[in-house]
Amino acid sequence: MTQSSKSSPGAPKPKSRWKGIVPRAWRFLKKAALILFIAQFIYIFLLKWIYPPITCTQFGDMVSGWFHGYGFHRDYVGAGNISPNMRLAVMASEDQLFPEHGGFDWKNIEKAEKYNQTHPGRVHGASTISQQTAKNVFLWQGRNYIRKGFEVYFTKMIEWTWGKRRILNTYLNVIQMGQGVYGVEAASRQYFHKSARNLSRSEAALIAACLPNPVRFRADAPSHYVLARQRWILAQMAALEHDDDVAALMQNP
Repeated sequence: MTQSSKSSPGAPKPKSRWKGIVPRAWRFLKKAALILFIAQFIYIFLLKWIYPPITCTQFGDMVSGWFHGYGFHRDYVGAGNISPNMRLAVMASEDQLFPEHGGFDWKNIEKAEKYNQTHPGRVHGASTISQQTAKNVFLWQGRNYIRKGFEVYFTKMIEWTWGKRRILNTYLNVIQMGQGVYGVEAASRQYFHKSARNLSRSEAALIAACLPNPVRFRADAPSHYVLARQRWILAQMAALEHDDDVAALMQNP
């Protein structure tokens, strides 16, 4: 008599292999997410005292510069080696409410959203210095909602842990200021052949005037638009420096 291939009614059914794999995979993902969360928090905390080894934008430009021959220029410097004129210039040009807000200029964001809705195909930004710092240090370039969500998170984190002075000095060290040129020290030496600590008021305003598009605009060969923007920034600097909060951020430690 041949043995039946069917299991007897009382025999236990064999377990599906997926029933064991799925819980293990879920436990692994939860542990990985926890480790990543703790690691990014530690990294944020460490950057209060050290500058980032490299950022996503810098790495991409470094690779591109190697292929296209324009190189990569970056030289991080401490707060005492940055001219107060440069701090004032970027606050005047990029974010005049920087000392006051908690990371976001909501009125400016609302104005930018209305402009973008009525001008299809043209994008008007409203990022604060804090937002730009968060984006340039931790994230990649782009305008999708995922990146913007991360930007909100990192902006609030650096506002809470770094403070305004550290955010401003980090911004001036990591921001792109030319093709393959990152940070105020590299820009100062590239365009004016001097250290960032010796930048004059006019030179600082000229560098700041190029920040909306540092690849297209050059401080060492300014266009009429850049020169007009420089004059506007100088006027804003004159008005802004009398603010006590701004004056405090201008000072070297």
